[in-house]
Amino acid sequence: MTVRVVLPTGFGINCEAETSHAFQRAGATVDSLHLNDLLEKPALLAGADILALAGGFSFGDHLGAGRVLANRLHYRLEQDLTRHVDGGGLVIGICNGFQTMARLGLLPAGRPGKQTVSLVENTHGAFYDGWVRVAMDPLSPCVFTRGIEAMDIPVRHGEGRFIASDEAYREIQDNHLAALHYVDPDTGLPTSEFPQNPNGSRLGIAGVCDVSGRIFGLMPHPEAFLYPENHPHWRHRPSSPTGIEMFRNAVQFCKGL
Repeated sequence: MTVRVVLPTGFGINCEAETSHAFQRAGATVDSLHLNDLLEKPALLAGADILALAGGFSFGDHLGAGRVLANRLHYRLEQDLTRHVDGGGLVIGICNGFQTMARLGLLPAGRPGKQTVSLVENTHGAFYDGWVRVAMDPLSPCVFTRGIEAMDIPVRHGEGRFIASDEAYREIQDNHLAALHYVDPDTGLPTSEFPQNPNGSRLGIAGVCDVSGRIFGLMPHPEAFLYPENHPHWRHRPSSPTGIEMFRNAVQFCKGL
C-alpha cells in the first residue's frame, strides 16, 4: 500500500525538504502543500495517513513559537484535523511543529483541545544548536520510537523547555507518554544538566506522545540525522540508529507491519 504524508510548507517552515526526504526514504509518498492551499482546501488532508509539522520558525515566532501557525490550524482546519486523528491518522511535530501541537492541545490529549503543555524559553536564555543523547522509554506506546533504545540527535531551538500542568505531568508519567528523554551519555539516565539537557526540561523530557502512540511531538530533529555521515564523529563511532528509524516506524505502522 501507499502511505501518504501531508507536509505543510511556507511562512517560515524551513525543515520541510529534510522531512520530505526522510519520509520518502522510509517509503512514503509526500504531498508538500503550501499552508494557504491546505487551509483553502482542507479536503487535501482527507485520506492522508500522516500529517507532518516540520521544524523551523513559522511566522517568525514573533508572537511566540508556533502560536500563529496553531491559531491558523485551530480556526481553519480543526474539524479536519480531528477527523484525521479520530480516523487513525498519525501526526508528528518536530521542534516548531511540536510547539504548534502543544498550543493546539494535541498533546498529550491526542486531539485538538485545551492547551495543557507548552515549550518555553530555554533556562539558559539563549538559542542552542548542538548534539544531544536521548533515550527512549521502552514502555511508551509511541509508534515512532518503537524498537529504538537510544541515539545521538541534533537540537536547535531557543524555546524548547517542556512544561505542563500538574495533571498533564501525572498523565504523562502514569502512561509513559514521555517517549524520549535527554540523558547523560555516560549513565544513560535523564538529566537536567546543560548541555546534555539543552533547554532545562523537567524530567529531561524531549518528546511526548498521546496514549495511542500515534500523535507525537519532539524538540530534537530526526530529519537532520538520516545518514551516519551526518554525525560530526561518524568516522570514530560504532554503528547506531539514525533518525530515519522514526520515519520508517511510522510508515511501517501505517502499512500494518
